[in-house]
Amino acid sequence: MYPARRGKHKIFIGMAPGVGKTYQMLEEAHALKEEGIDVVIGLLETHGRKETAEMAEGLEILPRASIPHGNKILTEMDTEAILARSPQLVLIDELAHTNVPGSPREKRYQDVEIILQHGIDVYSTMNIQHLESLNDLVAKITGIVVRERVPDRILDEADEVVVVDVTPETLEERLLEGKIYAPQKIQQALNNFFQRRNLVALRELALREVADNVEEEARELGAGFANGDTLQDEYNIQERVLVCVSTYPNSLQLLRRAARLANYMNAPLFAVFVAHPDRFLTKEESLHIDMCEKLCQEFEGTFIRVTDSNIAKAIAEVAQKYHITQIVIGESQRSRWQLFLRGSLTQKLVKLLKNVDLHIIATDKKMHSQDGVMR
Repeated sequence: MYPARRGKHKIFIGMAPGVGKTYQMLEEAHALKEEGIDVVIGLLETHGRKETAEMAEGLEILPRASIPHGNKILTEMDTEAILARSPQLVLIDELAHTNVPGSPREKRYQDVEIILQHGIDVYSTMNIQHLESLNDLVAKITGIVVRERVPDRILDEADEVVVVDVTPETLEERLLEGKIYAPQKIQQALNNFFQRRNLVALRELALREVADNVEEEARELGAGFANGDTLQDEYNIQERVLVCVSTYPNSLQLLRRAARLANYMNAPLFAVFVAHPDRFLTKEESLHIDMCEKLCQEFEGTFIRVTDSNIAKAIAEVAQKYHITQIVIGESQRSRWQLFLRGSLTQKLVKLLKNVDLHIIATDKKMHSQDGVMR
């Protein structure tokens, strides 16, 4: 007998391995744990990535089930153990994974469906190339047939889908630094799946797929109005994109990214700069913010300046005032020690915002000022 409430499913999706889906999922889980939510890791694949393993520290990890396969003992996610533990939220990596033969279910997404039926919320991760309907298109783009696939209905039925996005240049840098694959696999990856043209195309697919899902949901919900009004007319629901700019030079890059996202979603664009009340901008910084405002206006966006010592609170207030649904921010420039002491802007926004998707954009670490405001 299943509980009356079905669990909620949030999917972190990206264009390729290494964009930071698992890292962001873990980061949000830590923020929820601090709020008192009972969070466990049902299945985590770090692939040897040090930063991912470190982010998992402090979260309960359930042991895997051992499954005999020939002369070997292999491991898989222990769905029964998750159901017995019955947390409020379970984290499950690699939604498209095919289970070891002999497992109760063939695919990991089928395990997730069982967990959701038992009223447990799930955070999961996947790459856009694993979506069933895009299989032929991905093969045409990359020349690679993806064997592990997830039915489109899984994405359609999800309560929330978050695109974890980085530039192809950043992803290539991570690959060359050994943060995605072992050294012996790097060149092979660059020559095949990780070619620049492949990454650009896959990235656009990821953004468009989520935008299309949002539009379809709005159409379905709006179809029930007898007087011909749309859902937007009735409830003023529309995708709205807010980009957070600062004195860091990468703000121009963030603005362009946000403008593309707004264009994909046919959404209005907003940009916000939070100035600290006790700090005056240098002439160079002031000119930089003016340049951001001018670029925002070129994209037909609305530029907002606010003064507040609490950056996260100020952004959240702007998001609420303008009914923002998507926020674009740069990844933190703080050191790990600073993040430990003060927390990241992402973590603070996750606590303050509900029903708003966050897009954390990785940028060149050398592109920052010595005394930027939004850190």
